[in-house]
Amino acid sequence: MKRRFLISATLTVPIFVVAMSEMAGGAHGAGPLSLWFQAIAATPVVFWAGGPFFARAREALRARKLNMFSLISLGVAAAYSFSLAALLIGPSYPAAFATSAGGVAVYFEAAAMIVTLVLLGQVLELGARRRTGDALRALLSLAPDRAIRLEADDTEREVASSELIIGDRIRVRSGERIAADGEVLEGHSAVDESMLTGEPLPVDKSIGEPVTGGSVNGEGSMVIRLVATGNNTVLARIIAMVAEAQRSRAPISRLTDRAAAWFTPTVIAISAAAFVVWAVVVVDTSIPRGLVAAVSVLIIACPCALGLAAPMSLMVATGLAARSGVLFRNAAALETLSQIDTLVIDKTGTLTEGRPSLVGIDPHNDVSPHELLSVAASVERGATHPLAQACVAHANAEGLDTPSAINVESIPGRGIRGEIDGRKVLVGSRELLASENVVQPTTDDDPRTEMLVAIDGVFAGRLSFQDRIKETTPAAIESLRRAGLMIVMATGDRLGPAKKVADELGLEHVHAQLSPGEKADLVTNLRDQGRRVAVAGDGINDAPALAAAEVGIAMADGTDIAMASADLTLLGGDLAKIKTARTLSSATIRNIRQNLFFAFAYNALGIPIAAGVLYPLTGMMLDPMFAGAAMSLSSVSVIVNSLRLKRSVAA
Repeated sequence: MKRRFLISATLTVPIFVVAMSEMAGGAHGAGPLSLWFQAIAATPVVFWAGGPFFARAREALRARKLNMFSLISLGVAAAYSFSLAALLIGPSYPAAFATSAGGVAVYFEAAAMIVTLVLLGQVLELGARRRTGDALRALLSLAPDRAIRLEADDTEREVASSELIIGDRIRVRSGERIAADGEVLEGHSAVDESMLTGEPLPVDKSIGEPVTGGSVNGEGSMVIRLVATGNNTVLARIIAMVAEAQRSRAPISRLTDRAAAWFTPTVIAISAAAFVVWAVVVVDTSIPRGLVAAVSVLIIACPCALGLAAPMSLMVATGLAARSGVLFRNAAALETLSQIDTLVIDKTGTLTEGRPSLVGIDPHNDVSPHELLSVAASVERGATHPLAQACVAHANAEGLDTPSAINVESIPGRGIRGEIDGRKVLVGSRELLASENVVQPTTDDDPRTEMLVAIDGVFAGRLSFQDRIKETTPAAIESLRRAGLMIVMATGDRLGPAKKVADELGLEHVHAQLSPGEKADLVTNLRDQGRRVAVAGDGINDAPALAAAEVGIAMADGTDIAMASADLTLLGGDLAKIKTARTLSSATIRNIRQNLFFAFAYNALGIPIAAGVLYPLTGMMLDPMFAGAAMSLSSVSVIVNSLRLKRSVAA
């Protein structure tokens, strides 16, 4: 479309300049060389550059559903064919076809201008939709291309992941992505399953436990027996859900198509009526006069600004949104967002910061809080586990001395051990301390994540971690609630932590421990109940729900896959921007409706003149100058009104 527009514009500008200068001088139709130039230049514009519009008009006609392209194609075809006939056989036309300037009117510039301006609108519109397949490409990239397969004699062989079959054994080393779904045969590790749960904390995996293709192995090596490959894996099903949601989403109902659907048959009816009145009813005229009136109506009725009405508003609106920290990916979101009444929202990374923070220090057996934190941070300093990093970060923030630890050994999926100044330190899970016969206090029902510490075989205390609620979240949730939205939390996390966050934010609707498919099912169920649903999330696990919603909202600090699946992205992850986006959505739809009025108004006023209502008073039919002025005024009005959107939104 961009190539068609550039070539079309290059040819149209000189056509328009020549035609307007001749009409301004009253010499329209007097220069054969000029007319041949216009015809030659306009032909590729109409038939090549405008070819897609005629194709869409034919499809609409076969479907018996007129749209914007029906009206545009009708006007362009009438203008070009009438002009070509006037050029080829104009001298033999009856006198009734003559204009006030004495020649037969030609509309090559009108046909070319309509095509060019509609192409400009298409370029603006399609530019916002070029990333349609990004979500699927990003999801596909999660599956590694290669895997290490163990042969029958236990030798290792690197093979393409596509060669793997159910029952194969593969080795997954530290930091590698798992090639397909399976269960652990040997080893144990902590696996990052945030693509499924959205939670940043790795999940401990030992012999017999399931693992999912696309998830990332931690610090331990494992041998996995495959139970699902190819299209049967969890990742493949997530990809299929996103693809299906994108295909099944109802196409945006264009205001321009709705307007053209009634305007087009009205114009055809008026054109036919004009022909009948002039050719049959009026006794002192003839069929040529009726033909002039009929064709003139078809030409003047086609507003070249029609293709700009929505794209111009959307271009201005998306620019305003970007400056406000909201990036719209498609026009459908701008039309739909203001109608949303339900917001399904992820917890981790959306309501919360998406990473654990140290929120509690509980020392035991005469160990001070600072000593407990210092010892744990010293042993964890080189670890990559999110809890270890949070522990070290908190110790650094407190300015604590963290002496170097020696003989540090990571115990995949359980914790870490080391020595500090001759003392043996153990940091990790309850299972790790129990395996070393460390006596621990009884377990309480704390939804927070814990890290236990033992020094020389004696329980020293507990560090508690929690994903903090973002500072901007409470005010944003209250603002959205006042705007009339029902807020629903949907998370892959456990019910305890989810309810704790929900209680702090006053959220009544909580759904926890959901898989990516279950999140998408929740969205579908709400829509089946008649709710208009938007989904806000930041993780890979949110992608199917984001794609299934009427509007998907991603956090810019989340995953690329979430942003590719969503319709709009919030820079900085501030939910308060959703209200800003809804306000802009309402203003934009209002502006598009105004643009449609301007696109049609001048041309609609010209229809009676084209039909010949002024002929009894002035003896004149429609002058081409009027058609050109109508097109120019409608286009300028649309552009000026679109720019006015800046003031209306600011107000």
